Amino acid sequence: MALDPQVWREMGLTDSEYDKIVEILGRQPNYVEVGIFAVMWSEHCSYKTSRPALKTLPTDGPAILQGPGENAGIVDIGDGQAVVFKIESHNHPSAIEPYQGAATGVGGILRDIFTMGARPIAVLDSLRFGYLDNPRVRYLFDGVVAGISGYGNCIGVPTVGGEVYFADSYEDNCLVNVMCVGLIDQKDIKKGLAAGIGNPVMVVGAKTGRDGIHGATFASEELSEEAAERRPAVQVGDPFMEKLLLEACLEVIKTGYVVGIQDMGAAGLTSSSCEMASRAGTGLEMDLALVPRREEGMTPYELMLSESQERMLLVVEKGTEEKVQEIFAKWDLDAVVVGQVTGDGILRLKEGSRVVAEIPAKALTEEAPVYHRPTQVPAYLEEVQNFPLDSLNMPQDYNEVLMKLLASPNIASKEYAYKQYDYMVGLNTVVTPGSDAAVLRVKGTRKGIAMTTDCNGRYCYLNPKTGAAIAVAEAARNLVCSGAKPLAVTNCLNFGNPEKPEVMWTIWQCIEGMAEACRALETPVTGGNVSLYNETKGNAVYPTPTIGMVGLVEDLDKVCTQGFKQEGDVVFLLGENLPEFGGSEYLKVYFGLEKGSCPSLNLELEKTVQQFVLGEIRSGLIKSAHDCSEGGLAVALAECCISGGIGADITMVRRFRGDALLFGESQSRIVISVAGNNVVELVKKLVDAGVPYTQLGNVGGDSLIFNVVNPGCTGCGGNLVNLPVKTMEETWRGAIPCLMK
Repeated sequence: MALDPQVWREMGLTDSEYDKIVEILGRQPNYVEVGIFAVMWSEHCSYKTSRPALKTLPTDGPAILQGPGENAGIVDIGDGQAVVFKIESHNHPSAIEPYQGAATGVGGILRDIFTMGARPIAVLDSLRFGYLDNPRVRYLFDGVVAGISGYGNCIGVPTVGGEVYFADSYEDNCLVNVMCVGLIDQKDIKKGLAAGIGNPVMVVGAKTGRDGIHGATFASEELSEEAAERRPAVQVGDPFMEKLLLEACLEVIKTGYVVGIQDMGAAGLTSSSCEMASRAGTGLEMDLALVPRREEGMTPYELMLSESQERMLLVVEKGTEEKVQEIFAKWDLDAVVVGQVTGDGILRLKEGSRVVAEIPAKALTEEAPVYHRPTQVPAYLEEVQNFPLDSLNMPQDYNEVLMKLLASPNIASKEYAYKQYDYMVGLNTVVTPGSDAAVLRVKGTRKGIAMTTDCNGRYCYLNPKTGAAIAVAEAARNLVCSGAKPLAVTNCLNFGNPEKPEVMWTIWQCIEGMAEACRALETPVTGGNVSLYNETKGNAVYPTPTIGMVGLVEDLDKVCTQGFKQEGDVVFLLGENLPEFGGSEYLKVYFGLEKGSCPSLNLELEKTVQQFVLGEIRSGLIKSAHDCSEGGLAVALAECCISGGIGADITMVRRFRGDALLFGESQSRIVISVAGNNVVELVKKLVDAGVPYTQLGNVGGDSLIFNVVNPGCTGCGGNLVNLPVKTMEETWRGAIPCLMK
């Protein structure tokens, strides 16, 4: 009996997609089968819009052990060890239930890591909100931060870094992207494979409830005024249960009994079962009556689509079921055999003796529709990129501008957030939140893992291709400033409605820019997440292709931080100052404008600067290093002073507008300091390497002093900035707490 078309339309399927399902099955699907297709063919699970563009990303490299297609990426760090990492979004749930939305985002990404057999060692969060003068934004911000800290602190995985941005475009659609990093011995790597015909299939962990049903579909549509009514689609997490599940899974993996394992994340039992079978080229038969549940009367449809948290699907060697159950019982967790691997390629679901669904596993994964949607250059670009920035008057008081920038929530200290996180649990954290990148030690070795998340959505709004490339470059720059060699990327691509040609054009441009930067900097992509339909009432978020990146510190004695170290050290700027301030935080804070093009990016220069800095950090020549980003050179110098608790006396030649010199955000620039007796050696090495540089001045005193001189122009120079470090620090540290009152 054919279903009413309204059924599949409400599930998110189009009429043509339904017709394709009928063609694949050779019959009309039943209600359960339509629900399964709907979640697996949703944008969130199938990437049916973004897949053609994602295929253009570089995914191979000498360090890559696992690229896209598994629960998480893996990179080799030598000595038989590897880093497992991934970033994902929980945007829509967090917009309507911020605490649980963020908490379950943390829980889900943790499971992606320990599913691979790795022990999670760190979480990073990349967050976007509207401005904090809006009471609802303050509610969302507080709820999300509390959710991240509440889950991460309870499970014992430190939240060590990340970023928080504020802009009008995120007011109705906050973005909550969470990255997790884990460590593993390469011999223990496990994958999501349902291999071995006759092997038992086990549901382990928490019992299944009705929370999160059609969560993947919910994440594949625009938020609406009725979003609050979708609150039941948001899952509820239990970090204490997750801790037990983590330990049990890692223990059972060590036994060798596990053939394949996968988290029940988006689409729950549906995605884990069909994806494991599809990867292995097998089928699965499961009796849903055996699935442990916490609510009475759950239907097969609800059991398959529930996104209840803290659950895993295991395929184990036949004959080991009782041993596996003993391990999970020790951790007070369910481990129930619900089926077996078959050789016919069919996902066959039963309720007792009654068959409730029969679908080819690959139909749900490999045969999902792929859309090549039309593209169109957004009309706004011509206006914003051609805005006459030179017509703006320069400020009269640069001290005032710098203080306003230090008070901007995009630049101000994020201690309000990260002090709620336990970033020292595990005692592995070497560089804590607030520097360019977090660094954790690899116990028992001299090695460290550096990690960061980066993206400037305003740049991507003004120039999507260059803005996305800058996100990659800045992530790598942050790792280099910490003394780490960048290894690989995971990405979380946040955009509006791809059915709009302007949004689709932006998606292609961002991915193209990302691909170019990843190739140039030799940081291939290991996987990630695409989050589309971040849009309310026709207003999309800024294009926000968040980059998560990991790097290797070969010797923890050579870790570098941003703070100036010692009076008498000499400060240098590596890279080129350019007369550009389009898209800058200065332009937004001082003039209220988000105009111009974003800064230009020379990837060859970027690579040259990064390689030089990494080499001289390792040699011990460079004592501090800090990336120039939001707020430009003046803010970077202020942050170096604040972090080091010491001032600096800077003098530069002024060759263009003073505001562009101080607050422009030209790329590929790094502020470094060296001991005074090493200046000659440094300059020789800079010249030999072809790295542009400017000797800025000296570390010392209790103020940041910034002077400029104008060659050939008497009286045109002078002092632009003279601010006590303590005054800057008080403003920088106190800005967000003041806004939250």
